[in-house]
Amino acid sequence: MTRGHGPTVRRRRLAGELRRLREAAELTIDEVADRLECSASKVSRIETGQVGVTPRDARDMLELYGVHGDEQEALVQLAREARKRGWWHAYNEVFTGAFVGLEADASSLRAYQALLVPGLLQTERYARAVIRAMRPGAEESEVDRRVAARMARQRLLSEENPPGYWAVVDEAVLHRVVGDPGVMAEQLSRIAEAARSPHVTVQVVPFGAGAHPGMEGPFLILGFPEQADPDVVYVDSTSSGLYLEMESDVRRYALMFDHLRAAALKPDDSVDVITGAAWRFASGSDISDVERMKE
Repeated sequence: MTRGHGPTVRRRRLAGELRRLREAAELTIDEVADRLECSASKVSRIETGQVGVTPRDARDMLELYGVHGDEQEALVQLAREARKRGWWHAYNEVFTGAFVGLEADASSLRAYQALLVPGLLQTERYARAVIRAMRPGAEESEVDRRVAARMARQRLLSEENPPGYWAVVDEAVLHRVVGDPGVMAEQLSRIAEAARSPHVTVQVVPFGAGAHPGMEGPFLILGFPEQADPDVVYVDSTSSGLYLEMESDVRRYALMFDHLRAAALKPDDSVDVITGAAWRFASGSDISDVERMKE
């Protein structure tokens, strides 16, 4: 796969171009909606990439903006390509928004997690335990579907041309028992194995680092190979996700990530710590003081 050429990124690029061309034509969203006999909300959602645009709508908008000839045809073709369906559409009840499409097209991914193993590194058993805990009322069929979707996402890291993946996790991730000790031993071994791949880096922020920028919460910075596709920050939550595209926001999170990398153990030392934690879970010796009090 050639990074940066998927339908989600193309839709985002087209949305940015349509917004730029409307502003250059000195037209407001309401004026465009009035002339095209559609709602202003439709124009706004097209320009923010929330919905796709048909080739016909794209052509009508471009005509209105005074864009003709080869430039118009190139952008209409972009609209056609942006309407193609990615693999994730098979899980449209699980994946909402543009996140997975953007992730699939990114050339670099920088992730921070404070409580959980990042989704791209989770084992099936760990993912199942997480999803059950976060959705206690879910039917087993829904849990199965979400686990399958998460496993499908992970094929990204084993592609012929995978993105560079850099994950920083808090030390708490290594100690919080998700599932049972066997699940944790398998999960931590999986992280250590993944970290040995040339395109994957994992670092652990130790408890001894004290307060750090990641305490604000988990986030992911998605980078793209084309200059026309600026980086995006995705801030996750249990119910939805927030996309930050303003240069100042992306720069702030990039700086936070740099500080986290500096506060974390070096990659080789991190793998050693992760491997040691996996061994302790496998041998049954990683029992917290709280668990001992229960005994």
